[in-house]
Amino acid sequence: MVLQELGSKINSALSKLNTATVIDEETIDEVLKEIAKALLSSDVNVRVVAEVRNNIRKEVLSEAAAGGATNKTRQIRNAVFSELVRLLSPSKEPFTPKRGRCNVFMFVGLQGSGKTTTIAKFANYWARKGWKTAMVCCDTFRAGALDQIKQNAIKLHIPYYGNPLEADPVKLAEEGTEHFRAEKYEIILVDTSGRHHQESELFEEMEQVQGVVQPDEVIFVMDSTIGQAVAEQAAAFKASVPVGSVIITKLDGHARGGGALSAVAATDAPITFIGTGEHFDEFEKFDANSFVSRLMGMGDVKGLMEKLKDTKALEKAPEMMERMQKGQFTLRDLRQQFQTVMGMGNLGQVMSMIPGMSQMMQGQDSDQATKRIQAFMTCFDSMTEDELDCIFKVRKPDPSKPGEYITTFEKTLSESRMRRIAKGAGVPLEGVLALMQSHKQFEGMVQKMGKSGLMNEKQMQQNMKRNPGALMEQLQKSMDPRMLQQMGGTGNLMNLMKQMDMGAMGDMMKQMGGMGLPGMGGGGGGRGGPKRR
Repeated sequence: MVLQELGSKINSALSKLNTATVIDEETIDEVLKEIAKALLSSDVNVRVVAEVRNNIRKEVLSEAAAGGATNKTRQIRNAVFSELVRLLSPSKEPFTPKRGRCNVFMFVGLQGSGKTTTIAKFANYWARKGWKTAMVCCDTFRAGALDQIKQNAIKLHIPYYGNPLEADPVKLAEEGTEHFRAEKYEIILVDTSGRHHQESELFEEMEQVQGVVQPDEVIFVMDSTIGQAVAEQAAAFKASVPVGSVIITKLDGHARGGGALSAVAATDAPITFIGTGEHFDEFEKFDANSFVSRLMGMGDVKGLMEKLKDTKALEKAPEMMERMQKGQFTLRDLRQQFQTVMGMGNLGQVMSMIPGMSQMMQGQDSDQATKRIQAFMTCFDSMTEDELDCIFKVRKPDPSKPGEYITTFEKTLSESRMRRIAKGAGVPLEGVLALMQSHKQFEGMVQKMGKSGLMNEKQMQQNMKRNPGALMEQLQKSMDPRMLQQMGGTGNLMNLMKQMDMGAMGDMMKQMGGMGLPGMGGGGGGRGGPKRR
């Protein structure tokens, strides 16, 4: 995602403060210059960049003059955070759908902005939350629009309305919305033809559709790849129909994403969602604080907890937590962790929500990691119930009684068992070795955290208040040194913990404490795995 690159550049500029012997006005100006360059390289409007830079400088220098900041690095970071949040915060609240009634959303935007795909993602978002959702296709201008809606609807098991023989989009909109209103659908999504601000006839048509549909919200779908040029288009749409909110698409791979973010001001409407990929789950509810927090590598614990609640993972946590406090972590527990992660959507998005993990994701392919977890899940399916519980029975000849056998227990899987699991799962033996290595590493981490009290939420809160230094020392000992280094060292981890709500952190550790993510500081390949027998 290109915005990761923007966040990396901002963090790189701020990191210069850590090596500066004296932080004076010259140093501050140098850092702000680097931040301005990062924003400009992401195509943020030059006037917006100048305003952001001046506001940060003014805030930092005024607080320094008042003697209000003891840590200038933290002060500057907080000022950057606040100003970026201000830039992206809405001046008004978006429409909130209400249960038990029809909520109609009309989608407008340029042709090629990803409007039809966005409607499918939007429908999927609400359908997964239990809302009765439907789609109406009024795009008679683009060939294949109805087919696309139909294919998406079938994949998502969501009803749609369209008529290939009807050429009047106004009539289609009226008939479709009336049909789903009569059926008591709660979320009705109306897709319209893509248009350009110079196409007056299409704009008149859009106004007519809006007139017959009477939507609760008009959503402008903004293509991030055209950068600042979208501002003029957004203003034209706003002048024709009452745009209530904005969805920004294609933020996963283009250097001009910042231009779209800064162009939202032209609509005077809040960003409600962002699209970060082609898949239906690559669609995120937008929150300015969470977005900027993740952009700056500070994670998004609030968003992570919401995802965990959606998967109902925390309902299963107490039993596992009790075992983990005793230092017990079985293969069944590891499988549960992977199931939770896979149920939370795109792995790259999930990792960016964990403080410090966005730096670890740089240069790594989240799709590859997802495939690896899927291979691990297949290995779990090939195990017996005893093996999942780490009960490895071995039947051996009894030396004292010739011809008879005794049953003993081993701590690791034998090679013959691993070969059977690999064959059943259809993966190479190295894949099972990698899985066992991941389990071994994180079992060791859980044992250390259990003994130190880090898995006990109340004890962790007390330790943080009494002696945060000691708590950090315990946490440092329990973590993989490479992971700690990638998270910015002990000092940065301490700052991240101070920014986090301890209750939320306790909940996160309940479910994520033992989570081993392959290739992300967790178990690597087969090297160092269990010895073959």
